[in-house]
Amino acid sequence: MTEVLLIVGLIVAVFVGYNIGGATTGPAFGPAVGANVITKLMAAGLMSVFFFVGAITIGPEVVTTLGGELVNTTDIFTLRSNVAVLFFIGGALFVGNYFGVPASTSMTAVGAIAALGLATGELDVAVLGEIVIWWVVAPIIGFWVAGVIGRYFYPRINAWIAIEGNREGRQMITVDRSGPVPRLQFGENADRREITGAFVVVGIGCLMAFSSGTSNIANAIAPIYGTGDVDMIPLVLIGSAAVSVGCFTIARRTLDTLGNDITNLPLTAAIVVAVISSTIVIGLSSIGIPASFVVIATMSIIGLGWGRATRTTTLSDVRKGEETRVSVGALTAEEEGERAPGIGEEKPEDIPRASDLFNPSTTARVIIMQNVVPLISTVGAFLTFRFVPIFGF
Repeated sequence: MTEVLLIVGLIVAVFVGYNIGGATTGPAFGPAVGANVITKLMAAGLMSVFFFVGAITIGPEVVTTLGGELVNTTDIFTLRSNVAVLFFIGGALFVGNYFGVPASTSMTAVGAIAALGLATGELDVAVLGEIVIWWVVAPIIGFWVAGVIGRYFYPRINAWIAIEGNREGRQMITVDRSGPVPRLQFGENADRREITGAFVVVGIGCLMAFSSGTSNIANAIAPIYGTGDVDMIPLVLIGSAAVSVGCFTIARRTLDTLGNDITNLPLTAAIVVAVISSTIVIGLSSIGIPASFVVIATMSIIGLGWGRATRTTTLSDVRKGEETRVSVGALTAEEEGERAPGIGEEKPEDIPRASDLFNPSTTARVIIMQNVVPLISTVGAFLTFRFVPIFGF
């Protein structure tokens, strides 16, 4: 019976890893794909490589500690209960990926483990409270920082970087396989600044993929490792391979959602979002908080879109309740050194509606699903551990 449960547990862990790949690729490389810097295929490849590097280096330390803080005793982490925990994590993430919304693997995993602790009376409320507080505060910080940059500083940043991204046809960075050795190839008419900016946004995506590997690998394999039946390295290899499959398949939906549907991201905006998100994630990780970079990145995109949309409206106009409109001229500097229009100075013919840069319906779907997915995991796990007698708690 134990061997059967172990095999089932490994299968469910692979399923969780598969959905982690789908959920985390969008936030890491959605800006680069949306700005037509790299292809979805290249994003999946980079995500797979850097996730594995993070998982094999720092990831093992996170695996050994997961589950030891949220609950007061590890005796409740039996093989049977761990299989159930992984089932609810993977199932909930699959729901989000199916709808093209990259839900937070950290929130989903912590929710399932916390439900186990709550059902058995072993939950450490203080630890959970600290984590939840930061989960609320961090996305708000991301939204407002991005909003302020979008409203007051975006035109200057764009004029300084002078990047618009290649939106007509092929991506800015591709791989030329015609020769014996593959080499990078850049889009036509791409200057040095554009190439530098492209490498910056892709590099930040790689950093976020690495960070995801250091923490999210534990969400897939920690429960199985806790049983002591499988060594660390084989589990990391299995989990990383499952994540890679998710990157190349179901992640295409989340790449579309975060790269194209929420807001129209030129390359400058992609860089801003990536810098804000990665900075917050690294800051939270440094103080031991499991960071939900999915939510932070999404709220940063939304905040930047909102800030750009309010660019043409002065504060006095906002107080008067006038309709917010967007000026294309306020968002870009077509030529290097060109002066960006001040707030409220845009020409009427350059003022389309805010929906041209910001999609309210997609935004609502993302926010709703990012709360529903962890709720599915938490409620489902609690009801199972509390009322299903097979677990014997």
